[in-house]
Amino acid sequence: MDDRERFDKATADLEPPFAIVDMAAMRANGLAMARRARGKPIRVASKSIRSREILRRVLDMDGYAGVMAFTVPEALWLASGGFPDVMVAYPTADRAALAELAGDARAARAVTVMVDSVEHLEFVDDAVRDVANRHEIRICLDIDAAFIAFGGRLRAGVLRSPVREPEEAAELAGAIAKRPGFRLVGLMAYEAQIAGVGDRVQGAYGHVLRWTQARSRRELIIRRGRIVQAVRQVADLEFVNGGGTGSIEETTREKAITEIAAGSGFYHPRLFDFYRGFAGRPAAMFAMPVVRRPAPGVVTVLGGGHPASGPAGDSRLPQPYLPPGLRYHPREGAGEVQTPLLGPAAEDLRVGDRVWFRHAKAGELCERFDTLHLVEGDRVVESVPTYRGEGKAFL
Repeated sequence: MDDRERFDKATADLEPPFAIVDMAAMRANGLAMARRARGKPIRVASKSIRSREILRRVLDMDGYAGVMAFTVPEALWLASGGFPDVMVAYPTADRAALAELAGDARAARAVTVMVDSVEHLEFVDDAVRDVANRHEIRICLDIDAAFIAFGGRLRAGVLRSPVREPEEAAELAGAIAKRPGFRLVGLMAYEAQIAGVGDRVQGAYGHVLRWTQARSRRELIIRRGRIVQAVRQVADLEFVNGGGTGSIEETTREKAITEIAAGSGFYHPRLFDFYRGFAGRPAAMFAMPVVRRPAPGVVTVLGGGHPASGPAGDSRLPQPYLPPGLRYHPREGAGEVQTPLLGPAAEDLRVGDRVWFRHAKAGELCERFDTLHLVEGDRVVESVPTYRGEGKAFL
């Protein structure tokens, strides 16, 4: 029985659209990532999962510890649900959430917030000024991990922290240490130009990309090591976080790194097909029903317009996955309420059949569906809520 037959059989009693997770594939992906990490713990990126029940299952696997959240309200919610170690990977300007954090002893022990400037510290201080019995706030320092060359004419990596050099990091660490109500416990540097960009690309662009990534790795190993050394002179760091699903085996080699961040690899969305160093199994999918056949070689499914974030383009569209051999109409793409699909496979599809799609990214799929149906073999064994299914929309 192939995957399409298996998924169709498992979900025969469900009315599409709906989303599934192939649990065997997800576990295999998790085991592979843990092997790639070579004994260093992996902190799970919640934005790539977006289901508390799936997060719990992932954290029960060997090699995984802690959550990397994306907002403070999310982190507070996770902490209230029993997650003991939640690091928020992005700075916040949410005054109410900061006040709640500072006033809750349990949350203050569990949650670490991100800063990259004294301005952030001043903002937090102002936000919690009226909190009675304020608890100490755990802080992680964000470092710019981008690669810069040719006098600044080349920059590879995302625009994150303004803190780049060891002396800048040490200066900010010193400011945190001197400021009452804060404790610096961690450091993070995310090399998006390596972890988030697939290198299985042909032609001139592929050569340039791989050259840039190789140079970036060498530069970052030295600079990140010096930054960690400088900050450790000021604070007793509990963790130094780096990497992502696409760079686990590279980042884990760095002595300065104590833990890796990863999450997308569990679901293995479409964008993660384009890496030379590892391969995963598609685990998260959604099904759309065929609702009409407007012409020979064409079927139309209901909905399907679920693009991923990032620069607009074909790479952000969901992939018509099963049956193989389907493609979008060039003038319609993935539509809000209907999506025409072309190709030889369309001839064998009838009204009511399912087409299975893979999202371009991982957790963003869960913003479209309330429930993930968990498939073992050819059966749905459980249905669990996404963040949306629990009434949560953090972004």
